[in-house]
Amino acid sequence: MENIRCQPSSLTRPDGSATFYEGDTTVVAAVYGPTEVKLSKEQIDKATVEVTFKPKQGLPGCAEKAKESMIRSTCESALLCMLHPRTAVNIVLQEMQDSGSLLSCCINAACQALMNAGVSMRFVVAAVSCVLDSEDQIVLFPELKQEQDAKAKMTFVFASNSNNVVLATSSGIISPKLFQKCLITSQEAGTKTFELYRDWLSKQN
Repeated sequence: MENIRCQPSSLTRPDGSATFYEGDTTVVAAVYGPTEVKLSKEQIDKATVEVTFKPKQGLPGCAEKAKESMIRSTCESALLCMLHPRTAVNIVLQEMQDSGSLLSCCINAACQALMNAGVSMRFVVAAVSCVLDSEDQIVLFPELKQEQDAKAKMTFVFASNSNNVVLATSSGIISPKLFQKCLITSQEAGTKTFELYRDWLSKQN
């Protein structure tokens, strides 16, 4: 957990921003809003959450669009969208370095930027990536090589108010028993991540 760091207000122009580090993996998140929404995307009963993920190199492809969808779903669950109908909350994520655990880094960066922007939230979230290696050992916040060599790769997102799972995604082959073990181990890491959040907040105040 000592490799997890956050720099809030790392940008000046957005309403909120944060740079999040998980090991060498680095993501900069910017939040704009609640702000005006395009008429075609307007929702009369809640805010529209839009997520844009920008890879370090090249144009976004299918994998990046899938990331955007998962991050948007997570943020929609966490935000009190009904307080801001007919508006948009725009979250822009810039990949600076991918050395593994990129999805969890993106989600944590987005959460910190939303908190920095002061957007009303039901709860904050903590995302944890893990892999199951060839010997069925669980590795938290894996590096890129560990992800590539793993039997299975998972990312879990937990809610601060209940520690329940908000999002779970996995790839590879894993038994239900080992999946449950990965979930419990990640949940414990999520609890420690929330403790880091509180420490960071107390230092800002």
